[in-house]
Amino acid sequence: MESGYVGILTVELHFPDSGSLKGKRKHLASAKAQLHERFGASVAEVDHHDLWQRSRLTVACVSRGHRDLQEHLDAVERYLGSQAYELLRAEREVVRPGE
Repeated sequence: MESGYVGILTVELHFPDSGSLKGKRKHLASAKAQLHERFGASVAEVDHHDLWQRSRLTVACVSRGHRDLQEHLDAVERYLGSQAYELLRAEREVVRPGE
């Protein structure tokens, strides 16, 4: 029986127009909500909590097939790269539960 795949995307974001933590949090809240609504992703800020122009997010997605998951992660990365903030770096890992 297939167990599916879990995709983990870790991204570094830069908010050049943000002048405060409050401004950064506004961008992050919107990004997290959009990633959840558009892609069904779970999202957490995992680093740079106290910096007002940087953030590191971990995004997790689940899919039945490996190719579908890769396309899903590509779409998430494209979305993040098309926003008002800058996508500085993205790293991905694909895990197959039980292996």
